[in-house]
Amino acid sequence: MGLRMDDLHAPTVAAGPSSQQTTNGTHGKQSLQELIARKDNLEAELSALGSVLDSHGVNMNTGLTTFDGFPRADIDVAQIRTTRARIIRLRNDHKSLMTKVEKAVHEHFAAGKSAESLPAANPTRVASVGVGVPGPASAATQSASSAIEPPFARVNTVVQDSPADTAGMKAGDKVTRFGYVDWTNHERLSRVAQVVQQNENHTIIVKVLRDSQTVQLQLTPRRDWGGRGMLGCHLVPV
Repeated sequence: MGLRMDDLHAPTVAAGPSSQQTTNGTHGKQSLQELIARKDNLEAELSALGSVLDSHGVNMNTGLTTFDGFPRADIDVAQIRTTRARIIRLRNDHKSLMTKVEKAVHEHFAAGKSAESLPAANPTRVASVGVGVPGPASAATQSASSAIEPPFARVNTVVQDSPADTAGMKAGDKVTRFGYVDWTNHERLSRVAQVVQQNENHTIIVKVLRDSQTVQLQLTPRRDWGGRGMLGCHLVPV
């Protein structure tokens, strides 16, 4: 005879290192580099927690009870519930942290510093926890990045009637996002090439700065446009 789901007590397990900020016992203002490091650590933990859910063949929305309301016997329900709760907490922490990162990046550029002097960050891994968001970044990361988005590449040339031209790309545009690629993970534009190769004949969302305004483009790489490559444009790092 099993227990119904509402009879299960909340398991007490080690939740891992806290994601809350502490600096030698105080809550002082952190540098952009420290914030980026916290972001990377938090996303690494989310990725690990996502692997726990994957090992059970479930995601954040998978039902944990049978049709008659009893806990499923084929999975570790207690561990899954604990893991989900931790993911929810970390996602909230991530959202709050990205607000701080956004502010720090704005201050970085307000101080007259260049994009090259920004601290490097690991590629965002939040989506690996299977929370049902598209692409390799969480909704929190994407919404914050849409406000930050320093450019990492400049469009040098665009060939007429090419996929880039059809998408509305213009010479002089500064690229702030190319699919999931942004200033934190472009690796001297090598990631851009990967995105293009992986999305032949599929639309890629590209964001550019043009006359100090953000413009969103829908770019579809293809080989049959009559020119070299799949884009018909030349990008250079900034």
